[in-house]
Amino acid sequence: MNDSDFDKLCESIKQAGEIKRGTRKPSRVFQSLAPDVKSIRERLGLSQSRFAALMGVSARTLQNWEQGRREPEGPAKALLRVVDRQPEAVLQALHGGWSNSLAS
Repeated sequence: MNDSDFDKLCESIKQAGEIKRGTRKPSRVFQSLAPDVKSIRERLGLSQSRFAALMGVSARTLQNWEQGRREPEGPAKALLRVVDRQPEAVLQALHGGWSNSLAS
């Protein structure tokens, strides 16, 4: 367990005590899970370097995402979600279509 996880656990215990004493109302925290970058890339049949180029990021950034060292944020996270659901639309909009993007 790293320090961050330990700190979250301690905070959760503190909040549970507050809820039990009635000084805090129970609530849920929703976390948005990062897209599974590697599975998206593999489903499209692209290499890391090619997918990174299509996404407009460095191959190193893509590797960090795939290996869980970093998570995509903001616009990159949104773009990955769209690529996951509508890859043809994204490729058409950004690169003129599937065949054009693979030919480069």
